[in-house]
Amino acid sequence: MLAAGVPCVPGYHGSNQDPKFLEAEADKIKYPVLIKAIKGGGGKGMRIASSKAEFQAQLESAKSEARNSFGDDHVLVEKYITTPRHIEVQVFADKHGNSVALGERDCSIQRRHQKILEESPAPHLPDATRKDLWAKARSAALAVGYEGAGTVEFIFDNDTGEFYFMEMNTRLQVEHPVTEMVTGQDLVHWQIMVAEGAPLPLTQEEVEEHIARSGHGIEARIYAENPEMGFIPDSGRLIHVRTPTTSEDIRIDAGFVEGDDVSAHYDPMISKLIVRGETREEAIRRLGAALEQYEVAGPVTNIEFLKTICRSPDFIAGEVETGYIEKHREELFPEKKIDEEVLAQVALACLHRDSQAASQASGGLAGSAIGFAPSYQQRQLSFTESKGPQSEVRNFDVRVQQTADRTFNIEVGGRVFEQVESRMDPVSHIVTSFFPTPAWTQPSSKTRTPFAFQQGMQYRLTVPRAKWMEKALGMKDVANSVLAPMPCKVLRVEVQAGDTVEKDQPLVVIESMKMETVIRSPQQGTIARVVHQQGVSHAPFLCVLDSPQARGV
Repeated sequence: MLAAGVPCVPGYHGSNQDPKFLEAEADKIKYPVLIKAIKGGGGKGMRIASSKAEFQAQLESAKSEARNSFGDDHVLVEKYITTPRHIEVQVFADKHGNSVALGERDCSIQRRHQKILEESPAPHLPDATRKDLWAKARSAALAVGYEGAGTVEFIFDNDTGEFYFMEMNTRLQVEHPVTEMVTGQDLVHWQIMVAEGAPLPLTQEEVEEHIARSGHGIEARIYAENPEMGFIPDSGRLIHVRTPTTSEDIRIDAGFVEGDDVSAHYDPMISKLIVRGETREEAIRRLGAALEQYEVAGPVTNIEFLKTICRSPDFIAGEVETGYIEKHREELFPEKKIDEEVLAQVALACLHRDSQAASQASGGLAGSAIGFAPSYQQRQLSFTESKGPQSEVRNFDVRVQQTADRTFNIEVGGRVFEQVESRMDPVSHIVTSFFPTPAWTQPSSKTRTPFAFQQGMQYRLTVPRAKWMEKALGMKDVANSVLAPMPCKVLRVEVQAGDTVEKDQPLVVIESMKMETVIRSPQQGTIARVVHQQGVSHAPFLCVLDSPQARGV
């Protein structure tokens, strides 16, 4: 690349993989450094070492993940730019010596070095820099005699305005629909034509004319993952899926439909939502509105988090970088309040569900009203909300008094809703209540999790088990156990029974959906027991801590 005039990040890209040698190279580059699998992609096999003290641990983790993902643990070590943007250029080349750049995509909104949002054109990029990026990307493709579709990825330094070659992916990428939105071209069709030996259908000048009049495109990746638990992937049955209405300016590429299972063994992406607007501001508004139409019940998704990004002032202003989420953590993860009206609606949905089940069990004798006794005695329903294993749990109590067929009084947290009219469609399970706000609510008897979608927001609650049921099922108190946050395979156990550990010390390394996660100690204490060893799959809990907090000391 250097010979072709393409700037590269300072670093070591050789074949010597001795850990001490790589650490010495990192010392020369100066910390922080980026350790990256040479066959990497999607952020896998990539770690940041902020100091010499953590280099070897990060190197081992990067190599392990690279070996598991790509069958090759070779890595490179490069200078880590502290305020970077991830900008890539879509290129095409044919057998006749033609090469074009179809604009650039800014992919800076990321977590775990994996993209969440991609947009084209990149915001606040000087025109001269934009054209230089395109030229350098074409030079990179021509330097290796490339044919077909490729993506040349660059790191752009926000501090200096300089950019460096990072890698070239020899394929169309997940975010190629963004480029299709702003060029009006079918890039898969282009691939087929080039493979058949045809010349590229457009020149560079013609491509630029299309881009100049096509506005702005943004793609959001819909993942089965829990943003509030460090974006850990989730899995399970998609109980209910409702997607936004599509048009020329709203496109959905989906890999799953309602009823499918999101597996713990593969990437957790469910779908891609791509929008276009005449301006970037219009595209962001259109993306936010489309996300409000999206409904997924089952695994936890990142949809609510994506909505928050769309409302973030710095994102709207185009002030992006790869560390955006961490730098805006307080803004992007606010404490969320569940309105009393939502809790009332969830309670009504659960009662409707019970009534329908009773009606079916009795052959329809229960009628259309909720299955109360003639006196319409008051019912109390309890719900809990938590962000994940070992997180704070919030409890809610709702009292419902039926006053007539399909009419109820509801008390939630001191607030009373009187004479609420409510019914549930027996097919769609849409509960319509006169608050007046219609909402779709799906209580699932299998997961004990009511999902409510109301006014463009999703709410996820749990119906707690009664204490007698927990005792009957033999459920144990795991307050002082370290739980696996997702279905997983245990890759490494870093401690053994009797070890004294500090808060945040690594205990176990697990793998799920091709991603490694380090499970750290939630508190200071002593390891009383290691429940699962290396190689165990789908471990529910991993270690038991004997701590001063557990003993009440």
